[in-house]
Amino acid sequence: PSTLSVGAQVAGEAPPLPLAESGMDDVGQLLAGPVCGQVRGALGAEVIKVEDPGRGDPMRQWGREKPHGMSLWWPVVARNKKSVTANLRDPRGQDLIRRLAAGADVLLENFRPGTLERWGLGPEQLWEINPRLIVTRVTGYGQTGPYAPRAGFGSIGEAMGGIRYITGDADRPPSRAGISLGDALAATFAALGTLVALHARQATGRGQVVDSAIYESVLALMESMLPEWALAGYQRERTGSVLPNVAPSNVYPTHDGDLILIAANQDSVFRRLATVMGQPELADDERYSTHGARGANMSELDDLIAVWTAGRDADELLSLLHENGVPAGRTFRARDMFDDPHFAARQAIVRLMHPAFGELPLQNVFPQLSATPGRVRHLGPELGEHNEDVYQGLLGLGDGQLADLAADGVI
Repeated sequence: PSTLSVGAQVAGEAPPLPLAESGMDDVGQLLAGPVCGQVRGALGAEVIKVEDPGRGDPMRQWGREKPHGMSLWWPVVARNKKSVTANLRDPRGQDLIRRLAAGADVLLENFRPGTLERWGLGPEQLWEINPRLIVTRVTGYGQTGPYAPRAGFGSIGEAMGGIRYITGDADRPPSRAGISLGDALAATFAALGTLVALHARQATGRGQVVDSAIYESVLALMESMLPEWALAGYQRERTGSVLPNVAPSNVYPTHDGDLILIAANQDSVFRRLATVMGQPELADDERYSTHGARGANMSELDDLIAVWTAGRDADELLSLLHENGVPAGRTFRARDMFDDPHFAARQAIVRLMHPAFGELPLQNVFPQLSATPGRVRHLGPELGEHNEDVYQGLLGLGDGQLADLAADGVI
């Protein structure tokens, strides 16, 4: 087992974490790499986040701020991690990473390809001291190919992977989701690849590189887009709130001004919706009786449903739809999530105490495991909070060595 392991759990306090014997050195920054570390940390891996000693990860400054100028994003993205500082451009900082990697299971990074190699920290170099090390690399374009050296942010990967072109309304330029979708996808696939590599290591005894590119993580979600073009000459376009030929599945107004999603595009479900609307004959009307017919007559069908929903308040409408087995729901905002009984019952939101903010709510660990569930153990740390813990407790540096490194700006 890795020497970077979580301490023993108190008996009876909580079930063991599934990755409690796994350690990771996280030298990434911003989102695409660090979110991978966040996923593993939630499942019990000890994640040591290495940051620049000057200002740390830029995520410490990003996001909506409280009045005292602190990021509300950082406590979420860096939860369950330890923070140490090291100047990776200094040979002494590079040596600290080598020593940490010698006992780690995983090294996670999202620099441009070749950067670690220039610092003497590439996979081949690290395998000389730890052949079992998994090196997880998250970049815009991957480690190979003509675009590999380019700077790549999540938004560029979303455009190249295909999702930007088809997102938004048809009469407007491509839009974006209000979150860092490409970064999160690349990080999630990186976490999956890391787990697979750790599993493979049980048989081979050796580590390998996990190469997660943002554009490919987006491409992986693009359904049948490629064969549709290659074999049928069909190009998906922006279609706003609907999918072509899938109806009814849209957002509809209510009497009290809410917006309700109704998805009744399957034949049997549409028949139930038509009955609830008091218009059961719609299910036998040739314009709406089949999936293809409803898709061809989407606009007029949506208008019929909108007239019906606009005459009812949201709560009444949702009760009626749910009682009759028609998939429907509100378009949730954050404030809706805090008041929702299902969120509460499944503990989808947890609250931890933050030294500056007080009680801080954030999303819980997902997916849920019945025997060894993950958990949020602590929020994002202060910059270099664990320098002594890691460099002295783990690497055995003395007080004088630590002081010299700090005085020289190495940590």
